[in-house]
Amino acid sequence: MAKRLNITIPEEIAKKLNKISNKSKFIAEAVKEKLEKLEMQQLEKILVEGYEAVKEEDKKVNDDWEKITLEGWK
Repeated sequence: MAKRLNITIPEEIAKKLNKISNKSKFIAEAVKEKLEKLEMQQLEKILVEGYEAVKEEDKKVNDDWEKITLEGWK
């Protein structure tokens, strides 16, 4: 299902769009790509924040395991 929108864009972009035969499809694909990029950036931000939140705990667990793993090798 398609939704009709009335939007305003800068004149220089409108002039470039005049060369495109199927403007609706072109604009829909461009908006979709931009939205996917924004979603990916938001996901990356959430992941970075999550990793930062557990960084110290992970380091401590890793250090503890390293001590146990190397116990019989020294």
